[in-house]
Amino acid sequence: MGSTMLKRQFIRDAGGNRIGVILPMEEYARVLEYLDENAERNWETANLEQIEHAANDPVFLVDLRETMNVYQAVDAQWWEPEE
Repeated sequence: MGSTMLKRQFIRDAGGNRIGVILPMEEYARVLEYLDENAERNWETANLEQIEHAANDPVFLVDLRETMNVYQAVDAQWWEPEE
């Protein structure tokens, strides 16, 4: 039985743009340490960028205001004691 040679395979979106890659285990093992070291930092950076962007994102702000309005009556009942 012959051996199978797996080569790097790119995953493409509907527009033909590369969005992912399938690597042979040998190549994956070479980049694994780098991925582990940078995964947390990249995740934190991405989250901070999203938070910064949200302050000026009109869609987010509309959703935020809508949600605040929906819960306004409930919040008032919970936090403000009746007299």
